[in-house]
Amino acid sequence: MLKPWLPGFLLLAAIWGNSFFFIKVAVDVLHPLQVSFGRMVIGALVLLVAVLLGGRPLPRDPRLWGHFQIASIVLTTLPFTLFAYGEQYVSSVVAAIWNATTPLCTLAFTLLLRTEKATTGRVAGLGLGFAGVMVVLGIWQPMAGGQLAGSLACFAAAACYGIGGAYMGRFITGRRPEPPVVLAAGQLLSGAAQLAVITLLAGVPLVDPHAPAAVWWSLAGLGGLGTGLAYLLLYWVQVRAGVTTTSTVTYLLPVFAAVSGVVVLGEGISWNQPVGALVILAAIALTQRAAPRPAPSHPDQPGVTENGTEPAPRP
Repeated sequence: MLKPWLPGFLLLAAIWGNSFFFIKVAVDVLHPLQVSFGRMVIGALVLLVAVLLGGRPLPRDPRLWGHFQIASIVLTTLPFTLFAYGEQYVSSVVAAIWNATTPLCTLAFTLLLRTEKATTGRVAGLGLGFAGVMVVLGIWQPMAGGQLAGSLACFAAAACYGIGGAYMGRFITGRRPEPPVVLAAGQLLSGAAQLAVITLLAGVPLVDPHAPAAVWWSLAGLGGLGTGLAYLLLYWVQVRAGVTTTSTVTYLLPVFAAVSGVVVLGEGISWNQPVGALVILAAIALTQRAAPRPAPSHPDQPGVTENGTEPAPRP
């Protein structure tokens, strides 16, 4: 029988998978900082509307806002900008493949911090994932132009998500009485403020009024759908499907990114990229199978981050 949450699950995968398409369109015209700032502001506005419609106040705890500032650096400000920078040199499909390494990066940091136990299966999964990364990079062949820098920037963005997932799990997620949409709104507001300051200090205008309509539509899709609405959809799916099932949305992102990147943008794919992606996804499956079974989460406290990764784990 068709699960009632499956349409929402597939829509979430499609939105996040096509976020890399929107980034590619926008960064062809805008500075990477303008792309990340634009998506952050639009996403924050979407979540603020959701908070207001729900009649919920924003947090007043100054310590929590301090945690928002730190979490925003590694979950939004840095990775959003790194993905935008990286997609100047690599395809949206390759960027999506690098994003798929987020669960492995999260696990690596949790093991490094000794917040989770290192088992044989988990270590083997990390090793297999590292091999998959090497296959995606195609280390046996030279990289033209800035392809290496672009790939490393996207991989660094995934690593940021890994650090952020561990931080969110320890200091932000699972808090009460704030519901997840309020926490997400606070995080995006903090990130928007950070990027406004950074962008201006870098001498880059916050907005390019001369950008073509396609760029504005891409920013609207990236911020309104991929950064704002997707979080609300994530919450809806997780309440109905659970944390573990929802986290597998990560597996589908490269598929949707490949469809939009190849069909719409005409991007090419070399054989090693889908092969490496399959190796990485197999590694993720191995690490999750080797992980101890988590206790059921409270339905009002999702434990999945924006990218579909599990924090003590979050887009």
